Amino acid sequence: MNQFKDSMLKLISETSSNLPPDVRRAIERAIKSETPKTQAALALQTIAINIDMAQESIAPICQDTGMPTFEIKTPAGANQIIMEKDIDEAIDEATKQGKLRPNSVDSLTGKNSGNNLGPGTPVVHFHQWENQDEIEVKLLLKGGGCENKNIQYSVPCELPNLGRADRNIDGIRKCIMHAVWQAQGHGCSIGAIGVGIGGDRTTGYSLAKQQLFRSLDDINPNPELAKLENYILENANKLGIGTMGFGGKATLIGCKIGTYNRLPASFFVSVAYDCWAFRRLGVVLDAKTGAIKRWLYKDDTPSRKMATETKLPLTGREISLTTPLSEEAVRNLKVGDIVLLNGTIHTGRDSLHHHLISHDSPVDLHGGAIYHCGPVALKKDEKWFMNAAGPTTSGREEPYQADVIKKFGVRAVIGKGGMGAKTLAALKDNGAVYLNAIGGAAQYYTKCITEVTGVDFLEFGIPEAMWHITVKDFPAIVTMDAHGNSLHADVEKASAQELGKFAEPVKI
Repeated sequence: MNQFKDSMLKLISETSSNLPPDVRRAIERAIKSETPKTQAALALQTIAINIDMAQESIAPICQDTGMPTFEIKTPAGANQIIMEKDIDEAIDEATKQGKLRPNSVDSLTGKNSGNNLGPGTPVVHFHQWENQDEIEVKLLLKGGGCENKNIQYSVPCELPNLGRADRNIDGIRKCIMHAVWQAQGHGCSIGAIGVGIGGDRTTGYSLAKQQLFRSLDDINPNPELAKLENYILENANKLGIGTMGFGGKATLIGCKIGTYNRLPASFFVSVAYDCWAFRRLGVVLDAKTGAIKRWLYKDDTPSRKMATETKLPLTGREISLTTPLSEEAVRNLKVGDIVLLNGTIHTGRDSLHHHLISHDSPVDLHGGAIYHCGPVALKKDEKWFMNAAGPTTSGREEPYQADVIKKFGVRAVIGKGGMGAKTLAALKDNGAVYLNAIGGAAQYYTKCITEVTGVDFLEFGIPEAMWHITVKDFPAIVTMDAHGNSLHADVEKASAQELGKFAEPVKI
């Protein structure tokens, strides 16, 4: 097994940077189904370009490289202790190389381990099988934004817009449709879902995540569940949520469902949501050497390009802005405008926003832009650079954002998924704007960064530090303006009405 660690490093690097063919095909179908020249179509164009960029540079598709989750089948007698040690070393090396972002944080102190190792990280599940000659390793990298949109229902229950969900197939149908709706753009739609029916609260979620290891092209061996999967995939795309929650025809690219027995008193429907950056690959290894014999989820032919362009084609209607921003320039923006941002912007996530509420900023933020981003940052020749730098989900900053805007005179907030009523009111009162970048497009946005000019609060960890970066023609869509308008609120309201059309019982 002297090659096992190297094989794991290859698996991690490839999973982080190269989407499998089944996911690529599903995204291509979504691109073809979307209405051209819409915000959703623009988002899908960006996604396609980003996929190509990540593959070519062998760099993370999304800066949130998630919680590494391994499912491993071994012959009886395989030394799982050594294998797990080798996996840890491969994880550590992949983090140093920038294939993974440091994502393992102490839950009590908030300290980042810096190498993706710590209690419970990574997740490794071993299983024995009869095959004595081979080892199978599957890896899922599922980011925090989509992980936060996982949801579990204890039925019977009352669901908004759908009414009562009972302990039957129709009740399960309602729960799954609601799960897609509640994710909106926060989980980086277009997305895929794994569903676990039954079990207890723990095994239900585990079963739901296991479904994400299935190919999007497979057919459920249970005919009733196969029909339900097809029903959900067809009808979830009628909700009008669209890519990034911009509205549109494509919302879901996959639905996979499994069942466990349950206790008579409990009936759980557990849903694991995954984003369009559906990073899941596997390998079959020689049991004696640990060398890769073949890849799983891959076709024999090389991955073809996803995009017809290498960068977004400009229409001439884009609005170019340079920081610091004036109130007049910001108040002239309206929902739907496409902005090309230039100048210095500052990253800030959960730790920074919490800190700024009661402390001064180390830099002047008046007229500035805060980018909700936790990058993959590396150092070369004593100088920092970004290896992946897409937006994180903005909703987590809702408790803080309005106060930060008012306190520091921030004019622009950049993120994904939109924000709530408190932030919307602050945008209007203070003359600020919310710019929605395309979630997961980490390589695309990295190419817009011309320089890392500095960093503060590195003690928070690389993802949570305050990075000062210079950008050129950084594209984003105005989805919340300084006049009280929010595309996110509009889409949520409209999609709720569409969801209500599925309240009546359906025979599948």
